[in-house]
Amino acid sequence: MGVTFGVLGPVTAWDGGGDAVALKGPRHRAVLARLIVARGRVVPVTHLVDDLWEDPPPDAVGAVRTFVAALRRALEPGRRPRGPARLLVTEGPGYALRAAPEAVDAWRFEGSVAEAAALPPGEALARLEEALRWWRGPAYADFAGHDWTRAERSRLTELRLHAAERRAETRLALGRAGEAVPDLDAHVAEHPWREEGWRLLALALYRTGRQGDALAVLRRARTLLVEQLGVDPGPDLRRLEADILHHADRLDPDAAGPAGRVWARAAAVYDRTVASGARARLESTVGLLRTLAVTGGDGLEAAREHRLAAVAAAEELGDVELTARVIGAYDVPAIWTRVDDPAQAARVVAAAERTLARLPGGAHDGVRARLLATIALESRGTRSARGPEAARQAVGIARRLNDPALLAFALNGEFMQTFHRAGLAPERDGIGAELVDLSARHGLVTYEVLGHLVRMQARSALADFGGADGHAAAADRLSERHELPLVGVFTGWYRALRLAAALRAPGAETTGAERAEAEVEAAYRDAVARLDGAGMPGLVRGLPALTQLSLRVRRGLPMEEDADWGPYEPWARPLVLLARGRREEAAAALRAAPDPPRDLLFEAMWCLTGRAAVALGDRETMERARDALAPAAGELAGAGSGLLTLGPVAGHLAALSAALGTPG
Repeated sequence: MGVTFGVLGPVTAWDGGGDAVALKGPRHRAVLARLIVARGRVVPVTHLVDDLWEDPPPDAVGAVRTFVAALRRALEPGRRPRGPARLLVTEGPGYALRAAPEAVDAWRFEGSVAEAAALPPGEALARLEEALRWWRGPAYADFAGHDWTRAERSRLTELRLHAAERRAETRLALGRAGEAVPDLDAHVAEHPWREEGWRLLALALYRTGRQGDALAVLRRARTLLVEQLGVDPGPDLRRLEADILHHADRLDPDAAGPAGRVWARAAAVYDRTVASGARARLESTVGLLRTLAVTGGDGLEAAREHRLAAVAAAEELGDVELTARVIGAYDVPAIWTRVDDPAQAARVVAAAERTLARLPGGAHDGVRARLLATIALESRGTRSARGPEAARQAVGIARRLNDPALLAFALNGEFMQTFHRAGLAPERDGIGAELVDLSARHGLVTYEVLGHLVRMQARSALADFGGADGHAAAADRLSERHELPLVGVFTGWYRALRLAAALRAPGAETTGAERAEAEVEAAYRDAVARLDGAGMPGLVRGLPALTQLSLRVRRGLPMEEDADWGPYEPWARPLVLLARGRREEAAAALRAAPDPPRDLLFEAMWCLTGRAAVALGDRETMERARDALAPAAGELAGAGSGLLTLGPVAGHLAALSAALGTPG
């Protein structure tokens, strides 16, 4: 290497042999420093004059040219007289320093810190320690009072502190907490406002068996922040204190395992290298939300909460194609036909429609198909004609593009739009079969699970419980292998349904009937317990009460008590009122009940409606229920939900026909 420059301390230069280059007076060094700050850009002579003097002398421009000439002689001693300069060059109205990135210690330092973030801990530690040794004092130490160095000095100082903290963090990752303590102790003493330094020091002390000292450090940090700055410690410090008090497993460096260590390092690198305002963060965020959504519980709730915010942020940026990608990237497989938040779903549909209308003509068809599939999914359960139309268009585009992942997403939308009439279990079974085959061939695990759940529901509706059992088992195996906890919610409910479907009809009691009923009740209690914390209000609300009603209907018993029917109240209430002998109110409630929503409980709600209509002698409603249920004559009412059943639809049709006096 030829001449190298140092600004991590007093400004200096070294020749190829490592000896200091004589740079003459302070203004010569000031010119050199100013050009290094410019990082290869041209600095006009007039700017150099303003930076070097508060009150420039009359010959200031000439003086600057003299300083530059002297610097050229010092930096390129072998250059021929009047030969072109290669390092400190004249360009346009001023000068620039054409130094290589490795020729300036500050630039090398930046590169090494960035590279260390992507290295294994052992290599990263060596790289950080070497980089930190390059510091000889404060950056641009001899020009600390100049405005033109202020921003660069601040930036380099922050990077140095960050590197020191990452060195400590890497030592902790390598199990060398004891080595990290002395440096961290000095670090927080010199920079007491850095909460990350306090956090690392407390963690290092804890890992060396000094829990009391770790807590004392955190108390010291809190006192300092509150008394000196008037602020409370941030969430990281508060969380660490709670974890230390409870000896949380996450404080053990080996508890997270290889995956946890890789995640922590990758997340830290991303946070440092991708600008906070970068548009790429929105797309990365949606990918994270998609993963969170399949974990259920808090993850699903957080995904729902932040998804719309990500869409709004993309729209606010005014980038239509970015907005389309943000909306379409949330291709979370969905099996339940009632959305958890209808208002939010409507807003997502509206955003997708706006974006679809604004997409430029040259936009990729795959982007359009994802927006269409989103519309199909989020408009499920509604009576809008747009949902089925969007599903057909999305599937058509996906097949034409021969894009397996896109086709799986579009088929999910098509599945959600197969509830416009009763008796469509065979069609849904076909969609499930294609999803299973497509996903197994292309490694689309979550959609393979979805396909098995769709088939589990469809085979249940068709009373093929052997087939449904096989798909439930396949879904469970995949969920266990790939950590998809929500799957167990649906397969657990299916197994309760399986037991309920096997119960004998009234008047056909057999030995063990009471035990069988007790097993069903226990299975449903377990299924209801699975809903606690699952993060799916669209599934939870009203379902426990509806399940009990289905069991009583199967046994020919009235509902004895009112309950929280949630969204199913319009179709359950007439039967509840009848059980209390309040016929006029029941009749009014039946007349007020709308047609059931187009979802997985479509046939079940019509059966409840028909049962109430028979009891009340409401011929018009009986005829409507009969006509609606006729296409599903070979199915089990409600079993397509995978949750509960009201028994064979044929039985309900027979009761309606008998009450109407028409052939069954």
